[in-house]
Amino acid sequence: MRILIIEDDQETASYIIKGLRESGHVVDHAAVGKTGLLMAGTESYDALIVDRMLPEMNGLSIVKALRGAGNHTPVLFLSALGEVDDRVSGLRAGGDDYLVKPFAFSELLARLEALDRRKTSESTVTVLRVGDLEMDLLRRTVTRGGKPINLQPREFRLLEYLLRHSGQVVTRTMLLEKVWDYHFDPQTNIIDVHISRLRSKIDKEFDTPLLHTVRGAGYIVRESG
Repeated sequence: MRILIIEDDQETASYIIKGLRESGHVVDHAAVGKTGLLMAGTESYDALIVDRMLPEMNGLSIVKALRGAGNHTPVLFLSALGEVDDRVSGLRAGGDDYLVKPFAFSELLARLEALDRRKTSESTVTVLRVGDLEMDLLRRTVTRGGKPINLQPREFRLLEYLLRHSGQVVTRTMLLEKVWDYHFDPQTNIIDVHISRLRSKIDKEFDTPLLHTVRGAGYIVRESG
């Protein structure tokens, strides 16, 4: 999983980061509330670990803002505030689970894995759409404006990942890990080549481009530039 930790206590954050990375997960960290909100809103994560008490913006406000923007990434609140009312307010703000400090890392990991299983079991989407571009995951077909588009298997996988994260910036690292299964940078132009081929197939003959390059960040699929 790719996980974002929003935690201002460096000792706690380092402990979690070390454990998650040793368990094979990709981890990002934000120590300030507003930075965490920005990262959670512009990057794609499988789960968020959010402290309640943060500088600049508290955890409840972060999750409320994400939910209000349509971001449904699973959230595990991690807080020293452990009274019943505290836990209830966290869940009502949009949190999916709540773990009280101090905690055992094994329990934190188990809760994250449970959130990931829940998300996977609830994922029943079989058709992905952005504008007039449509991907049927069962039939393995792609059309735009009703016109069939023939994609190679890797192009299909690349487009599927972009569509699943439509409206979000997808980084090169994310594509290497999720589409090519690389956990290192091969220092080649493999992504540029495939993005160029994909763009020529889904955008070239149409008035409105859907696949956009975000300079210095990555790529995004959306209706407007």
